[in-house]
Amino acid sequence: MKLIVPDYYPAFRCIAGACRHSCCIGWEIDVDADSMDRFRLVQGEMGRRLRENIDAENGCFRLGEGERCPFLNQQGLCDLILELGEDSLCQICADHPRFRNFLSDRTEMGLGLCCEAAAELILTREEPMRLITLEEDGEAQEMDTAFLAFRERLMVMAQDRGLPMERRVENILRACGADMTIDYAAWEELLMGLERLDDAWPAVLRRLEEPERPVEPRWEVPLEQLMCYLLFRHLAGALEDGDLQGRAVYCWLIWKLLRRMLRDDLPELARLYSSEIEYSDENMDAILEKINDLLFG
Repeated sequence: MKLIVPDYYPAFRCIAGACRHSCCIGWEIDVDADSMDRFRLVQGEMGRRLRENIDAENGCFRLGEGERCPFLNQQGLCDLILELGEDSLCQICADHPRFRNFLSDRTEMGLGLCCEAAAELILTREEPMRLITLEEDGEAQEMDTAFLAFRERLMVMAQDRGLPMERRVENILRACGADMTIDYAAWEELLMGLERLDDAWPAVLRRLEEPERPVEPRWEVPLEQLMCYLLFRHLAGALEDGDLQGRAVYCWLIWKLLRRMLRDDLPELARLYSSEIEYSDENMDAILEKINDLLFG
């Protein structure tokens, strides 16, 4: 089985205590079965803390005041890592902010924009994103081969730096056979009604009510990186649900919405979007359902 990642993936490092939006606050933290078994063997004070702070019935940590993980200390560091080492982490903590898509011959792994360090790494690089192989073994099935060729075609369009980014994005929309315009007021209303994590999100969404601003030249490359991230992360879901056109339009739509809401800090805007939408199956489904309503009536 191949392991495919963006070329920036190996450079990712958690910034731990320097993080302004800790993944250890505000998120339900599942404890997988293997970790549960390991934690039961821990002795002493840490063993006591583990037993007191695991909800065994629901398989998760009991969050403390402010929805903080009980093992996140006041310096923003993980007491489990400090005392037991990184191998002690449960699977969800060890993986975050990584995501995986599974194809016939490969696992594709990337970094989610919900992590501020990942967003900064992805959106501030100048070089076009490339996919690299960390492990190689296996051949793609015919269906996956066609999908990979289509995705590569869209990636090439996204990275055509001879054209303005706006033109590239519209070329992607046409390439997936869709003819759509955006009713920004309607999308603002839909997004406002979705499940919410961060109280800062509504004020950002209200920017959709403002007139569109020209794209400053300094944002061309970051917006290219954003589109490549969206294509890499979201198109592969079509191999499970068959909705390749809908998922391609999703990438186009999210790019257009974020571009309209962009002011001074694309990494922070992208982090908010990712936290609010990409990490909520309910919110993702609502947007994809609306896209298909618009495509097919």
